[in-house]
Amino acid sequence: MTDFDAIIVGGGPAGACAGIELAAAGARVLIAEREKFPREKLCGEFISPECLGHFARLGVLERMRDGGGARVSETVFYAPSGRGVSVPSAWFGGGGEALGLSRAEMDARLMARARAAGAVVLEEASLAGVLTDGARVVGVRLHVDGVPLEFRARVTLDATGRHRAVVRRAERELRGAGAAGEGSAEASGRARLVAFKAHLEGARGAPGVCEIYFYPGGYGGLSPVEGGLSNLCFIARARDVRARASDAERVVREVVGRNRRAAHTLEGARACDRWLGVSVESFGRHEPAPFPGLLAVGDAAAFIDPFTGSGMLMALEGGELAASAVSRWLARGTEDFGPLAREYRAAYATRFDARLRLCGLLRRAALAPPALAEAGVLALGASAALRRRLARATRGGGASENHQPDLGL
Repeated sequence: MTDFDAIIVGGGPAGACAGIELAAAGARVLIAEREKFPREKLCGEFISPECLGHFARLGVLERMRDGGGARVSETVFYAPSGRGVSVPSAWFGGGGEALGLSRAEMDARLMARARAAGAVVLEEASLAGVLTDGARVVGVRLHVDGVPLEFRARVTLDATGRHRAVVRRAERELRGAGAAGEGSAEASGRARLVAFKAHLEGARGAPGVCEIYFYPGGYGGLSPVEGGLSNLCFIARARDVRARASDAERVVREVVGRNRRAAHTLEGARACDRWLGVSVESFGRHEPAPFPGLLAVGDAAAFIDPFTGSGMLMALEGGELAASAVSRWLARGTEDFGPLAREYRAAYATRFDARLRLCGLLRRAALAPPALAEAGVLALGASAALRRRLARATRGGGASENHQPDLGL
């Protein structure tokens, strides 16, 4: 079958969530993923309590329980001096504990659920191009097992993350060969930040605690995951990374280690798998409906600051938001894409714009000179009420604290 109601390119939480919702509603869905599951992804691997309600609605909560993830009861934010301020996980919303689970485990379980819901899943399917009809995106070209194949759909979703691969292909197809990536930091070689991630053994992090470290030019987080390991994910200035020959271990010692708590916690820790690294072009939102026939979800629509711990939640919310809008549009039986684009744009702005603006302000504070970071931690440490309000605001108010399923781990 090469004709679908919806094609989703990217098998992360946003794409899988949208695929599950659409397939369960009876739509013909194709999910194309470049890699083979299970696969690692650069991510903080912090699943905030509100995500569990989404897992329950998607029918994957039991699968997540079986993943062996770690309970995370609080997050402690550390200024460069090592002074810390705590935010209990329950303050984020849902009233429960957060979960530390690797993307390899989480994404594989979501994709298994998508298959069970009726979606066609193609792994090791790389994007070769988009299909267009006039000014409209009508499908994608994929390389599957080295064979070029074309797949058509009424709507295509870009769930390829920060790279926005489908959107950029569509720009080239619809606006000309020189359009894709114009003005982007990646295209011009001006990416200011680089992110790294690896699983560590031997870290001295407190049990059940996610630790966030601020240091000159960046920030990072250490969170427990399954198997007694810790996930270290951090961002540093590109110039600091280049000065250390892009050696992640050196960056940890010489940059992240400028935070006194990080230096203590990570002393003696070692990576037990390969370091993943990627340039970070920008934070904030993009156009959620960039072309007729094409929607963006997850990080392809907006990349929220990792230190807020709300990235996974936003991916799940965004996937459900897109699936809901697409389902209603499919039910109307129209080929006019305009109403779907307008509905999705409006719903996206209502759900996410306020929290993205707040997180932009918090990012500037997080990347401020050390003296200002110290002052911010002191100020937040003096008011539990303020910390709680900020924690909830990074979720846009979030779900009710009275409807959170127990982890049962």
